[in-house]
Amino acid sequence: MTKRILILSVFVVASCGLAYELIAGALSSYLLGDSILQFSTIIGCYLFAMGVGAHFSKYIAEEDVLARFIDIELAVGLIGGISAALLFMTFSWMTAPFRTLLYVLVFMVGALVGMEVPLVMRALNARDTAFNDLVSRVLTFDYLGALAVSLLFPLVLAPYVGLVRTGFLFGMLNVGVGFWTLYVFRAELANVGGRVLRACSVMFLLVMGFALSDRMVQWGEHGLFGDNIVYSTSTPYQRLVITRWKDDMRLYINGNLQFSSRDEYRYHEALVHPALQALPWARKVLVLGGGDGLALREILRYPNIREVTLVDLDPAMTRAFTTRPELVRLNGGSFSDPRVKVVNADAAIWLQNSADMFDAAIIDFPDPSSFALGKLYSVPFYGMVKKHVAAKGLVVVQATSPFFAPHAYWTIDATLRDVGMRTWPYHAYVPSFGEWGFVMASPEQEYVPPTSYRLPMRYLTEATTREMFAFPPDMQRLEMAPNRLNTQSLVHEFEQDWRKVIR
Repeated sequence: MTKRILILSVFVVASCGLAYELIAGALSSYLLGDSILQFSTIIGCYLFAMGVGAHFSKYIAEEDVLARFIDIELAVGLIGGISAALLFMTFSWMTAPFRTLLYVLVFMVGALVGMEVPLVMRALNARDTAFNDLVSRVLTFDYLGALAVSLLFPLVLAPYVGLVRTGFLFGMLNVGVGFWTLYVFRAELANVGGRVLRACSVMFLLVMGFALSDRMVQWGEHGLFGDNIVYSTSTPYQRLVITRWKDDMRLYINGNLQFSSRDEYRYHEALVHPALQALPWARKVLVLGGGDGLALREILRYPNIREVTLVDLDPAMTRAFTTRPELVRLNGGSFSDPRVKVVNADAAIWLQNSADMFDAAIIDFPDPSSFALGKLYSVPFYGMVKKHVAAKGLVVVQATSPFFAPHAYWTIDATLRDVGMRTWPYHAYVPSFGEWGFVMASPEQEYVPPTSYRLPMRYLTEATTREMFAFPPDMQRLEMAPNRLNTQSLVHEFEQDWRKVIR
């Protein structure tokens, strides 16, 4: 019976160890971007720390193996359990030490986790377990625990439980293993009462943290965003936060501003109308991204538009902007228009499987701050877009800032040209973002910027349109390589450009 207890403990501690690693990687990716860099460095640090912990486990005397195992479970439960909350609060209120704290916590948890399995194996060996049976059973349950969490984390834990609450949950599981071991082997341990008191204290802290995790997240997000949070949710794909200050409503995805209600009309008029004004014959429009319905609002102003297909990955995004009254007012109830068809799917997969053709495509994805987003700005992706747009149709891409991120901006332009489309870069001043860039493209159409608009505009005029398509000396074209899927140079260019700007 005692051997089974120790073997099952391996399953739990393996699950907890991988969970802390995934939490750290996901949280740093949300907050810092560049998911490949974050996960690679965190995994490397964590595995190195496990090796250090495994090495130092040999210095624990045989008679102290169980006692130290229990102490380690309490320590890793406490440190791992509070790690997500501590990191999130640190980033929200004191950005500077975030990276240092991140790797310190990852190393500490990794070192403690690295000591767990060797100690369990020594405890089993002391109970006359055959060596071949010992190794196979311990490693089997170790890998099974890792498999369980690797499946649960993206499907259940991150989107529905949340990173902070998940941290506390697995911390409680570690402490539970400590309690379990303490109870089963109480006859072999000294100072049982003291260890029970310590375990109860740690469990109490973790339970309180779990219960208050929503308040901690709200407090941290208030420090991060400054304004009152009116809506927030974690989805399998991203963290959505909507804030309000007086009459200004803002959407953030993974901490990055997507729009401000005070000036979003400038962005969306510039995104939509220079193209649709030039296509009075257009009937079908494709929108990729744009799950807030604001570009949709502008497209639906044209009576000649008969059908709009909007493809956005996250159903939570389109659902919020379809059902929440303050957001519906902002997008003019665009999702309720009978001309609109909403598809919640990966845009690249949808394009591969769809045979539909469109007169215009409006591509309004978040900036290419990660490789998951970078693929949506790549040569293969734009090649698929081209196949779905009429030869005389137009494609418009939001393309980050030609002033703050010039290398990224002109990489997007080069990528569109690489698939055989003609391009017309342009930019508009949006106070919340500064100078912002777009790229117009077409398979065959000759494009001339409009000198007037059939619809009334709040921002666009003949003069502002003329200025949009003229680039001053400090925003001149840069010769860049296209963004190919196997290298994703755009993500690196984007990160390097913005790193020079953001303090």
